[in-house]
Amino acid sequence: MRIAMVGAGYVGLVSGACFADFGHDVICVELDKDKVERLKSGEMPIYEPGLATLVDANTKAGRLLFTTDIAAAVAGADVVFIAVGTPSRRGDGHADLSYVHIVARDIAHAISGFTVVVTKSTVPVGTGDDVERIMHETRPDADIVVASNPEFLREGAAIEDFKRPDRIVVGIEDERARAVMSEVYRPLYLNKAPIQFTSRRTAELIKYAANAFLAMKITFINEIADLCEVTGGNVQEVARGIGLDNRIGGKFLNAGPGFGGSCFPKDALALVKIGQDYGSPLRLVETTVSINDQRKRAMGRKVIKACAGDIRNKTIAVLGLTFKPNTDDMREAPSIAIIQSLHDAGARVRAYDPEGMQAARALLGDVTYGASAYEIAEGADCLVLVTEWNAFRSLDFGRLKGLMKTPTLVDLRNVYRRPEVEAHGFAYHSVGRPAADGTV
Repeated sequence: MRIAMVGAGYVGLVSGACFADFGHDVICVELDKDKVERLKSGEMPIYEPGLATLVDANTKAGRLLFTTDIAAAVAGADVVFIAVGTPSRRGDGHADLSYVHIVARDIAHAISGFTVVVTKSTVPVGTGDDVERIMHETRPDADIVVASNPEFLREGAAIEDFKRPDRIVVGIEDERARAVMSEVYRPLYLNKAPIQFTSRRTAELIKYAANAFLAMKITFINEIADLCEVTGGNVQEVARGIGLDNRIGGKFLNAGPGFGGSCFPKDALALVKIGQDYGSPLRLVETTVSINDQRKRAMGRKVIKACAGDIRNKTIAVLGLTFKPNTDDMREAPSIAIIQSLHDAGARVRAYDPEGMQAARALLGDVTYGASAYEIAEGADCLVLVTEWNAFRSLDFGRLKGLMKTPTLVDLRNVYRRPEVEAHGFAYHSVGRPAADGTV
């Protein structure tokens, strides 16, 4: 099939490359001319494992093209995906749909013949209705069907998620879209990926509900971790104990510094606003958002406590800046609030991240960046593990002790076991796991 993907950001680029790899002819539309030229030359605007190879292979095969010409791309397409950004709107937290509305008009002007227009961007319930109305107002004669097809991609594992999804959700109001979308995803039938066809509004809600539920699960185990710290329990054992119940499951039960990224914070807040607008408040989600914001700063206080309550003029070395491993995404990363709280308490901060330092420089002031964990640890009073990159899972603590002024590790991801760290003379602090004497 001929597919136009409007928006070559994270979702659009990964989706477009994967559709092309399925054998479809895909044109990704991006208004940024420089970005298009970089993509044509093989330069990826984001870090995602395997993406550069996938884009290169399908570009060379002629199945994946990049352009700034939305009219040309849409005119020849059977399916047009809208994959533009829907960031939180300044001031009120609602999803900003201005880009969606703009491209809806542009698409309507360019459509030729029967076309299925699919919102892949994460959008509030009812957005498909708005897109359909805008398009019909722009082109009353156009034969357009609007569908919803939310994405469920994890940064760092997006290609695998796209090709072997848990489910594919498609919201339709016109049965003609069912046949088209079934053909788009036909290559996944061999993997037995379930396709759930729903109403359009239901599909829009599924995306928000899924992200909000996972965010609540993370927040729940973080609060249990706090309780473990004051009662002497071990949050990892609690998580395993409840996760073995298949009604609960073990995923998203790793205690840490709170959730971040491009989806959970934005989508949870947007769902809160949707509930308020419809007079059906979502109190659990509201509380989740509030607790998560507070937790990031609380991790800064945890570091201060590990340094005897005073970090003024001390050097804190931070390992990991991105909100999760295998991405360069700094959006809503816990490291931002943690580092700010360390600065507020008078500390000097050094940091290292395998992929996120370029993005971090635009967000974090007065931070000294290093080329490795060992470089930033030299002369440091405390080492703080914020993001669990594989490069940080086998640190040489003997070497680190020789480099640091004070051998103290605050492990906010519970990567290490206390005995192995303390054996090298370190003071060790984790999340929700007590020491033998009952302290943390």
